[in-house]
Amino acid sequence: MKIQDFLAAQVIARGGDEALVCGARRMSFAALDEASTRLGAALADRGVAPGDRVALLLPNCAEFVVAFFGIVKAGAIAVPIGTRLTAAEVAYILKDSAPRVAFVHADTKELFAKADVAVRHVFAVDGHDWGPLVSIHQKRRIELPASVEDCMICYTSGTTGSPKGAVLTHANYFVPNGWINAAQWGISAADRHLITTPLTHRTAFGRVINMACLGSPLVILPKFDPQAAADVAAAERITVLGMVPTVGRMLLPVIESQPEKFATLRIIVATGEAFPVEVKRRILAALPKAGIHSYFAMTECGALSDLPPSEQLSRPASIGRLIPGIEARLVAADGKDAPEGEAGELWIRTGEPGRFVTLRTYWNKPEAAAEALRDGWFVTGDVARRDAEGYYAIVDRKKDMVLSGGYNIYSKEVEAALGEHPAVQDVAVIGVPDPVYGEAVAAYVELRAGAKAGADELVDWCRERIAGYKKPKHVRFVDALPRNATGKVQKFRLKERFTEEG
Repeated sequence: MKIQDFLAAQVIARGGDEALVCGARRMSFAALDEASTRLGAALADRGVAPGDRVALLLPNCAEFVVAFFGIVKAGAIAVPIGTRLTAAEVAYILKDSAPRVAFVHADTKELFAKADVAVRHVFAVDGHDWGPLVSIHQKRRIELPASVEDCMICYTSGTTGSPKGAVLTHANYFVPNGWINAAQWGISAADRHLITTPLTHRTAFGRVINMACLGSPLVILPKFDPQAAADVAAAERITVLGMVPTVGRMLLPVIESQPEKFATLRIIVATGEAFPVEVKRRILAALPKAGIHSYFAMTECGALSDLPPSEQLSRPASIGRLIPGIEARLVAADGKDAPEGEAGELWIRTGEPGRFVTLRTYWNKPEAAAEALRDGWFVTGDVARRDAEGYYAIVDRKKDMVLSGGYNIYSKEVEAALGEHPAVQDVAVIGVPDPVYGEAVAAYVELRAGAKAGADELVDWCRERIAGYKKPKHVRFVDALPRNATGKVQKFRLKERFTEEG
């Protein structure tokens, strides 16, 4: 089974119906299928063979979606690259994946040039290159061997160092987004999705696969702007809104001031770092007819859990229960399963890697793949707890856990305590060297606009909420926490900064 076959089925069922909206651009399922078929033939005519990589250094645009389907129709592997990355980060991905073709845009040509990595064919999707690729070439189906399973190399966010290229298969997308999303969230052809995050991010790209597999039209924001998102939600009668916590925070003022813009909204699907309870509460108060599904997901495996709308406020710290069919272990430091209620590293298994939900391997990193994939289990690197009712809570990234004086201190617990302070906008906690205890807790804090708070005040605030040994020894204030292209805090940069500052 291939993702393009699902799109072909939509053409038979609803070929003239709208599949894709981006700004003034509207495409039917039939038009999307035809353009991508011609593009696939154009790539094949230029020597692109099954297994070759094709880079997508593109902003959110209709051409991104057409290009992806053209790539997989040629049997090649798409490599999406975030447009907010630095030239050095783009160069790393290009060198690692070695694409035969790259698609660029007026907004990314300069970034691509600065990366300075040779690629055999480079096409601009908003110039003279694009028209011939999707219109002149013969509409020709390319017969692919059954062994062609890989469709994307999706690079991890690199919050702890250099990113790894997760090799994802067709099944890795159509199983979660064509089956699980329908079962868990009730997604169908009656829904209309609004994408608020970059298509290079797996959260947004999952909605592309919803469109192809389930027939639910896709509405793409070229650039995220809260007011624009509200206006589009109203005009396009959006029923499903995907977001990460950063988008939720930014949208909140518009949702509260103009709730009528979201009158057709049925559900909000939210993932990323822990979704702030106060943001959830205010969104639900403003939009009582909409429900939130929050879930735990990773680049390597997609959604693993689901917390339904009815439990968003009663279990705010939980990621919910596992999606049916997914196995999990919580592994203690001794390699044995952690007792119920105690923390352990989360391992998950869904069958043979690449066959269902978990990645097939890491590109060009056999040692990293062997470390992460053990007897079919994917080692997530996240530390979690499970209660007697089967609800999970992520307590930290294993690499972010602070070991101080023999105690395990979970950075998320300290962050949650500090985040409750009325002056704190956001916070990131790291472990730093300590001559007595081995490691100590350091907190980097963003304050709300116009708010004031001192380090001693925040330490005292923590002392009242968490054990004394968990409170931060160092509190430092920043205008903005360093984040990657998907909004996740890059803690390794904070550690570098701490070392530099002394």
